[in-house]
Amino acid sequence: MSRALVIGGGIGGLTAAIALHQRGWTVTVLERAASLEPVGAGIGLSPNSQRALDVIGLGDQVRDLGAWQGGQGGMRSPGGRWLARTDVAEMADKFDGSLVAVHRADLVDVLASALPAGVLRTASAARLSAMGGPGRAAVVTTEQGEYEAELVVGADGVRSGVRGVIFPEHPGPVSSGYTTWRVVVPTPQEAFAPHETWGRGRIWGTQPLKGGRTYAYAAARAPEGERAADGELAELHRMFAGWHHPVPAILAAARPGQVLRHDVHHMATALPAYHRGRVALLGDAAHAMVPMLGQGGNQAIEDAIVLAHHAGDARDPGLDLDAYTRDRLPRTMEILRQAARTARLEMVSSVPLVAARNALIATVSRLGPNLMLKSFESIADWQPPQATYAAKSR
Repeated sequence: MSRALVIGGGIGGLTAAIALHQRGWTVTVLERAASLEPVGAGIGLSPNSQRALDVIGLGDQVRDLGAWQGGQGGMRSPGGRWLARTDVAEMADKFDGSLVAVHRADLVDVLASALPAGVLRTASAARLSAMGGPGRAAVVTTEQGEYEAELVVGADGVRSGVRGVIFPEHPGPVSSGYTTWRVVVPTPQEAFAPHETWGRGRIWGTQPLKGGRTYAYAAARAPEGERAADGELAELHRMFAGWHHPVPAILAAARPGQVLRHDVHHMATALPAYHRGRVALLGDAAHAMVPMLGQGGNQAIEDAIVLAHHAGDARDPGLDLDAYTRDRLPRTMEILRQAARTARLEMVSSVPLVAARNALIATVSRLGPNLMLKSFESIADWQPPQATYAAKSR
């Protein structure tokens, strides 16, 4: 039987493991961490990644654990003025699905639970020793010993060790000049509409989660490595406490230590391919991007499903990693560039440019909500390359 090793137990790696297992591959997931702890914050799953999850029979289960961004939401100014309103029903009609907000830990739990016992091996730091090729297996080394496989999947994130082995001359991701904060708190008593608020050189977003929780995120221009001496919650108070509801309520509900802060890196220079030998990259390891379109995790899920498609059925694998690169590199790099352009628009800081940006958004919104969705069209209308092959799918 064909063997696959997945290095990294995040969203993309687990999705790839499930998809390969369902196609008959013998799969092992090697995760560096001692356990899959319930860390992280929220993630918005757009219609494209939901269709990908439908392929492995998990779409409905994930939709059930998520909170739909129902009714209306949109974009606001820090004072609370609506710049643009989005009717989620229109989005659902246009893209055959809407945005579903879930906690990352809940999503990881669903994915991990879909794997057979023994597939996921934690506390397994892995190093790619040989890329393999025609007639030769790839080799991965861990403290527990060596593994050989017909396919190795590098799903080990933005600082991917696998990428460094197969493309040692590539510069890798670089600093985007932005930093992000994320926090999950109990939902404020006073109701609010889901929103993203654009200020001068900084943004804030608030989305409901299931179970009486709310996910909030923020981003701003900041030098790489900069951290607040008195804590990140204090920094958020300084930057956002005067913004509209529910921002002050979110900050009041947060506790020191709950706020996650990460500098944002992205793949400014495209890789020559997303594979080499018998090794394939997916997610941030292949195309780390700024989060301004919310597509990092979504594209990792797409990658996983497309990779399993081109891996073939284990009884007759027909592994075609060239086709995987052809399918995924152009799409993900275009989304990466679109996210970078969106970030530049969001993060303008001069007063005249902010005023011009807001006026443009408001004008476009008045001309028709569908115009605001136009830029998202090529992302959300993606379809998997194969029909669902799980027993229960949407």
